[in-house]
Amino acid sequence: MSEGSRGRSLAFGQVVIGPPGSGKTTYCHAMREFLAQIGRRVSVVNLDPANEALPCPCELDIAQLVTLPDVMGSLGLGPNGGLLYCMEYLETNVDWLQEKLEGLKGHYVLFDCPGQVELYTHHNSLKNVFAHLAKWNFRLAAVHLVDSHYCTDPGKFISVLCTSLSTMLHVELPHVNILSKMDLIEQYGKLAFNLDYYTEVLDLSYLVDHLASDPFFRNYRRLNEKLVEVIEDYSLVSFVPLNVQDKESMRQVMQAVDKANGYSFGDQEHRSLEALMSAAVGADFHFSSTLAVQEKYVQSQDKAVEEEVMDL
Repeated sequence: MSEGSRGRSLAFGQVVIGPPGSGKTTYCHAMREFLAQIGRRVSVVNLDPANEALPCPCELDIAQLVTLPDVMGSLGLGPNGGLLYCMEYLETNVDWLQEKLEGLKGHYVLFDCPGQVELYTHHNSLKNVFAHLAKWNFRLAAVHLVDSHYCTDPGKFISVLCTSLSTMLHVELPHVNILSKMDLIEQYGKLAFNLDYYTEVLDLSYLVDHLASDPFFRNYRRLNEKLVEVIEDYSLVSFVPLNVQDKESMRQVMQAVDKANGYSFGDQEHRSLEALMSAAVGADFHFSSTLAVQEKYVQSQDKAVEEEVMDL
């Protein structure tokens, strides 16, 4: 056991990552409210030094250590270089983060991370910070948010798949990819395929064929085929759709993340979740009874098929 983990109880949480504008901060505070309603003690930690307009207070803010405007002003760096410097500064002063997190013992922690893509594809500072969190007995899942409007453009969706795969391989954490802002997807145009095609990342050859219908992309068909082969060879990328206004959608995301980071909840939280979902759907909501109804339906269908066969 490492020195940093001695005497520290097991903690669970999420590192919320993704490109700018994907809804990371909105997700953190919506998930915080959702988990609090079912009985978890939840804290939000802001690790984005450029995030100056937080929608509500967080328990720990990197601004106490370093801010992007200060770095840009004192070192003459631009926004991108300044953000990389801030993450390197956090890594150098990781003892500050460890000390502050001691005050959040027993809490489920949501880490709101910066939106610069290279931090998750090839820069090592934030990855090393996550490794330190693991040494401190944090069991984390990376929640990677992607704006759902990319589904409406096949070329952009292939790019998103490549970025998601690169992020999964670089960050080296249990990973849940999220298609955010699903309530707005219809505003971006009609999807070429059903939604499950994008969430389950089904046969991508159809996507390449769809791209080939565009004269611009026709010349890049072989390149797109090779990119698609890389994605399919790893068989790692899939997505969970999310609408933060929908409690059922939040529940599905929560269950995917709990499975990824190993969190298991007790009877009291299970009852609280049932009560919350009952209020959301306007009727009693029971996981076990729902499953039983589904099994009964399948059995009745099987029996009906058997009777038809006997009649023949």
